[in-house]
Amino acid sequence: MASTKSFPTNRIRNVTLLGHGGSGKTALLDAMCHAAGATSRLGDPAEGNALTMFRPEEKSRGISIYCTPARMEWMNTKVNLIDTPGYLDFLGEVHSGLRVADAGLIVVGATAGVEVGTDRAWTMCAERELSRAIVISMMDKENADFNGVLGQVKSGLSENAYPVEIPIGDGEEFRGSVNLLTGKASIYKEGTRTGEFAEGDAPADMADEIETARTELLEAIAATDDDLLARYLEGEEIPAEQLLEALKKAVASSEIFPVFCASAKTTFGLRPLMDRIVEIFPNPAEVGSEVAKNAKDEEVELRANDEGPIGALVFKTTSEPHVGELSYFRLYSGHIKSGAEVYNPNQEETEKLAHLSVPMGKDRHEVEEIHAGDIAVVARLKHTHTGDTLTEMSPNDLRLGAIVLPEPDTTVAIVAKSRADEDKMGAALGRIKEEDPTFSAAYDSELQQTLARGLGELHIEVQIEKLASRYNVNVETAAPRIAYRETIRKEAKAQGRYKKQTGGRGQFGDCHVRIKPRARGEGYQFTDSIVGGVIPGKFIPAVDKGIFEAAARGVVAGYPLVDFEAECFDGSYHAVDSSENAFKVAGSMAFQKATLEAAPVILEPVMKVTVTTPTDYTGDVMGDITQRRGRVLGMDSEGNRTVVQALVPQAELYRYASNLRSMTQGRGHHSQSFHGYEEVPAIAAERLIAEAEQKKAEKE
Repeated sequence: MASTKSFPTNRIRNVTLLGHGGSGKTALLDAMCHAAGATSRLGDPAEGNALTMFRPEEKSRGISIYCTPARMEWMNTKVNLIDTPGYLDFLGEVHSGLRVADAGLIVVGATAGVEVGTDRAWTMCAERELSRAIVISMMDKENADFNGVLGQVKSGLSENAYPVEIPIGDGEEFRGSVNLLTGKASIYKEGTRTGEFAEGDAPADMADEIETARTELLEAIAATDDDLLARYLEGEEIPAEQLLEALKKAVASSEIFPVFCASAKTTFGLRPLMDRIVEIFPNPAEVGSEVAKNAKDEEVELRANDEGPIGALVFKTTSEPHVGELSYFRLYSGHIKSGAEVYNPNQEETEKLAHLSVPMGKDRHEVEEIHAGDIAVVARLKHTHTGDTLTEMSPNDLRLGAIVLPEPDTTVAIVAKSRADEDKMGAALGRIKEEDPTFSAAYDSELQQTLARGLGELHIEVQIEKLASRYNVNVETAAPRIAYRETIRKEAKAQGRYKKQTGGRGQFGDCHVRIKPRARGEGYQFTDSIVGGVIPGKFIPAVDKGIFEAAARGVVAGYPLVDFEAECFDGSYHAVDSSENAFKVAGSMAFQKATLEAAPVILEPVMKVTVTTPTDYTGDVMGDITQRRGRVLGMDSEGNRTVVQALVPQAELYRYASNLRSMTQGRGHHSQSFHGYEEVPAIAAERLIAEAEQKKAEKE
């Protein structure tokens, strides 16, 4: 089993595993940790006992949902491995895992090949300028095709992807691999559970394949170094150690992306892969400095050095029963001992790092200290949240850059099933947001609904499941209501006369009101045109208030009426019976009468939608927008993608994110922002009016 000793910075690697859902990331991580002796058994995601897939919602679905750190010790080096989900609904977890990584291991299935999740993972790593390698996994599966998938990698990801290890056999025949740097073969022992092999000569029938692949790799490596290239062209045999050193530099500069082969199930190919992870990927001191800002908003460069100021970023927060909140962080600079006090400048609070631990899936192993560049976890921080910085107890006030997370693109309404559920729902939703900042929920007072926002229907479904299983809060989902509005299209006027006699002092208010439409978005304006004191000045604000409140209730279908001017130009009063309340009622009556003569209409919110899609699906996307009553504003090309700008009624965008993914095979995504209000079609208006009348009848 793995020890809990601390490792110096140069003996640390931080690697995130990424790829499409089902490509074998979780199984590969589990198998590597087992082969390294970090775990006592070989787990299997299909059986629900994988090292990093232990939560109920993951087991029930058989997929990774969270970014989960684990570790192995190999070649006297601690390798922090971060498993990430492959599904778009959990993209925020991928961003969190990448934020603290120094390298990305892209996992590609030997049968499925390059998929949308592979392409997305590659792009995300490129945006962060991370060192990358590719492993073609599940080589033991029937129909596994290393060379076919390698062709997809070269055409779909990068032409600079070169195998460093090639398999001996595919599928059931996969029994070994050849190291192209040395030319030696690794023949795996039948029945091994830890990837053990015997080194020997490569099969004779692979000589031509090996020679071709080895020549391509060596030429690519030599081309990155002038001295090496000259020696290679002169026919000099370059030692494997020098090739490996040059390869490491080429990987760091993204000139070469090494490709490996492996099977998590048989553990074949794991040990060579683990060797190269340590040899080729950078340690934290070898990557660029991390930029923080101090209290004066000045940039401060933090290097992975124990002597530097403490600078740690909390990249993940989870909650466990009987433990409380767990805060996972990476230490970018400085040196921390268990029990140390640190300062959280984001919350302006002090925290104590008691029981400092290193994560291993669901387990935590306590350590006395961690060094710059390492990843750790601590429980029960009182004030710290995901994205916060932990620094020294000094006025440095260093703040590391926040994790850039995707914006939610799916909204649903959630309704508590009982009063008890409703009482607990707010606090439970707050705790879930603490764990997952890409999820949010808030009560909309106008719509009178609690709206939950996330990265997809599955994402929201998982959060609702957690509400029930973890917090005993049961809810149902519904479509969000739409914030319709009403307005008028022409000028009209009417008299509002309110007279009530009850035996004592009566109520009397009389006003004439003219209403006019205003431009969209200009709101409400009241004008006092009374002359000669026909209505005393003290009653005019009451007329204004009566109109304003009546407009908020709507006239046509019960939606707020907006963008109009109301002018009070005549009226009368009674010296005894007139009051503010009487004129408020009179103003409301005049407004409602005038509105019915002013061609009232219903308005609907329209969103500006930006869709990014592979060009092949542009026609489908535009056709779908048209079916949703949308108007395409324009298109731009970005490489092999098209960006479509359109205006679409909000009522037509429910579940649009899921439909877009289905339409584009998961490759399209969108964002939306409020644009303005536009008149709804007559058919839709009739339906809304009928619904309003039905609700009114039900109340009566």
